[in-house]
Amino acid sequence: MNRRHCAAAAITLVCALGLLTVPVQATAAPTPDSSPSSSASSPAAPSSAAPSSEKDLEKIREQIETLYRQAGAATDAYNLAEEQTKKQSGEIVKLAKAIVDGQARIAELKDRAGAQAREQYRNGGLPPGAQLALSDDPQLFLDGVNKVRTSQQASKTVLAELNRTQEDLETYTQDASSNWHKLETNRVKQAEAKKKINAQIAAAEKLESRLEKKERARLRQLEQDAANRAQSAWLATRPTPNVDVSGATTAAGKAAVAFATAQIGKPYVWGATGPGSYDCSGLTSKAWAAAGRPIPRTSQEQWRLLPRIDIQDMRPGDLIIYHADASHVGMYVGDGAIVHSPRPGRHVTLAGAGSMKILGVVRPDR
Repeated sequence: MNRRHCAAAAITLVCALGLLTVPVQATAAPTPDSSPSSSASSPAAPSSAAPSSEKDLEKIREQIETLYRQAGAATDAYNLAEEQTKKQSGEIVKLAKAIVDGQARIAELKDRAGAQAREQYRNGGLPPGAQLALSDDPQLFLDGVNKVRTSQQASKTVLAELNRTQEDLETYTQDASSNWHKLETNRVKQAEAKKKINAQIAAAEKLESRLEKKERARLRQLEQDAANRAQSAWLATRPTPNVDVSGATTAAGKAAVAFATAQIGKPYVWGATGPGSYDCSGLTSKAWAAAGRPIPRTSQEQWRLLPRIDIQDMRPGDLIIYHADASHVGMYVGDGAIVHSPRPGRHVTLAGAGSMKILGVVRPDR
């Protein structure tokens, strides 16, 4: 890469910084759904006639649950892409500043090198050694030797630093270009996830909107019944805790639980991190941030990066990760319960810790 190209690339990057705050537009086509129940992402439109049996309502409940679970997984993908976009934007800003600083330093070094060249020209253009040889004053000769050495060292230092700065500038430009590519890739991922989320939520809402008021109430009861059955089965097989969890909870864990339970009643909104609404991992990440322990933003990253513990060692403040794809998370509050933000159309609430399929447990303050 030549110097002219390097400077042009730097100017382009600096000018492009104004684009970093442009909101993501959901224009990219969504990727094919690879979840186990892909047929549920595009359910057949129900007939205009209302379901006439409990079996019909149960089938609709399962379809709606699948759609919202898939929307939850897409929400996690959206949130992760958003975090990565913020990171890349910050890296580009730092690199752009480094490029500008490097250009200014190169200009300064070139001025110094030019000043040395002009000084030599004023001395008749003779090399320093020749000028010394023509001197017939011993003291001037000795003084001149020291000056020549100093001048030569200064020239070498300027040239070496100029070369290093130019190499750094080229590296910064290459890194900035790479980060810009990653940024645009994450923008596309966000757009794809956003489109998928909206489509799946709309499909679930359409299924439910076809029901009459009494049927919607019954559907809500069926949801609760399914959660209760799962909770009862979990409690029946739950191992005896190894510790007195109420006594083992840390101050940070208590603070996280206090924050999370204070949000009860606030609506679920995908991508939200408060203060008026939350998605599932938005609630848990904000709760632990409020307790002074920042944790990853998404449930999948919380599962991947936080220390895992045995479920029998669980204590309030720990996070329970749900489903095989780690697409949901709740905070354990003790007595077999969690606080969580369930899905669109619901609010932050308490629920049975075993009311969904548990993948595992992580501890932010371990």
